[in-house]
Amino acid sequence: MRVLGLMSGTSADGVDAVLADFQGCPRSPRWQLLERAFVPYEAELRDQLIGLSQGQPASAEVLLALTEAVTEAQAAAAQACDPRGRAELVGCHGQTIWHRPPQGERRGSSWQLLQGPLLAQLLERPVVFDFRAADLALGGQGAPLVPATDSALLPRIGGWRALLNLGGIANLTLLPPRRGPDRQAAVQGWDCGPANTLLDLAVQRFSGGQQSFDAGGEWAARGQVQEAVVQRWLQEPYFRQAPPKSTGREQLGRNDLERRLQDLAQAQSAPVEALDPADALATLTAFSAAVVAQDLAQGPAVLELLVAGGGARNGTLMHELRRRCRGLQLRPLAELGIGDSDREALAFALLAWWHHRGVSGSLPSVTGAPRPAVLGVCARPSL
Repeated sequence: MRVLGLMSGTSADGVDAVLADFQGCPRSPRWQLLERAFVPYEAELRDQLIGLSQGQPASAEVLLALTEAVTEAQAAAAQACDPRGRAELVGCHGQTIWHRPPQGERRGSSWQLLQGPLLAQLLERPVVFDFRAADLALGGQGAPLVPATDSALLPRIGGWRALLNLGGIANLTLLPPRRGPDRQAAVQGWDCGPANTLLDLAVQRFSGGQQSFDAGGEWAARGQVQEAVVQRWLQEPYFRQAPPKSTGREQLGRNDLERRLQDLAQAQSAPVEALDPADALATLTAFSAAVVAQDLAQGPAVLELLVAGGGARNGTLMHELRRRCRGLQLRPLAELGIGDSDREALAFALLAWWHHRGVSGSLPSVTGAPRPAVLGVCARPSL
C-alpha cells in the first residue's frame, strides 16, 4: 500500500513528506521509500507557531487561522511529494504547539494543530492524524512514537543499536540485539533533551533575527565550551530522570534559554550582554551532545549510534557527539536508506498503515502506558 507521511517537528521550519510503499507483515514489512519533499513554512507562520509554543497568547480567531494555514502547508507538501496522487492513505502528525507529559495524578495531553477533515478533502485521500491521544488517554507519555516504527523498519544487529534523532528535541531509540541474552528485551526510547531548540533560539537572538540556525555549526565552532556549566546543567532533574519521559519547547524554550545564558554570564562574572555569542553557542551545542552521551551511559552497552534529523548536518554538534560517545560506531542513518529528514515522516506513514490494518502503534516500554493502542483518527473525504 502506498502511504504519504507528513511531519512538521518542534523546530517548526516546515513539512517533511515521504511517499512509501508497505507490503507484507506489519511488524516487519517490506518497504520502499518512493519520493520525498520538503516545503518550508512562510517566515510569518513559523514565527507565530514558535511564539504560540512558547506560551504567547492568541485569540480563538488567530488559532483557527493558524490551524488552517498549517493544514494548507501540509497539503502543499503532500502535493509536492506525490503530484500524481499515487498515495492511497495519508499519515499526518500536525504541528505540536503544546505537549504536557503526565505527572503524578495529572494525565498528560498534547496538542497538534491540524484540521484532519480539511486535509482529507484537499488531498481527496483518507488522512490518519491525532496519533498521540490514544496513548495519552491510557496514561502514557504519548511520545516518542518513532521507536515502534524504528523497530519495524530497521534490522537488528549483533548488539544493541541506538538511533538518535536531532530535531528540535533529541530523542533516542534502543533496539535489542538479534541474538544473545538480550534478544527478547523490550525496545527502549525517550526524549533526551534539547537538540536544536535552544541553539536556534540563541542564533535568532544573537543575530537580531537575521539568522534562524547555525549552518553547519560554524558559529559554535569559533567558540569555547564552558564545560563546568555543561556538567552542572546535566544534574538538572529532567536529565537525571529515568524513562519514560518526553519534553518539548514548553520546558526547553525561550525562558530556558535566557536562564542558561544567565548561568553562562554568572560563570564569567559578566552581564549577559557581554557574552561572546560563539562561546554561548559552543556551550549550548556541547550540552545538546552531553545529554545524549549521559543517557547512553545509563543504559545497555550500545555498539552503534545511527544519527538523523537536521542536527546531523551540524558539524560541531556531530563532533561533540563523537567526542562524548567514545567507543560507539557513529554513522548517518542515511547509510541505511533513510535520509536525515525522512525518518519521522516515514514513521507517520507506517503508523497510518498500522491504523488502517488495525495494528497497535505504541510501545508501553517507551511511553509507559499499561498496554499498546491503535493510534490515530481517520478522516475521509466527502464524495
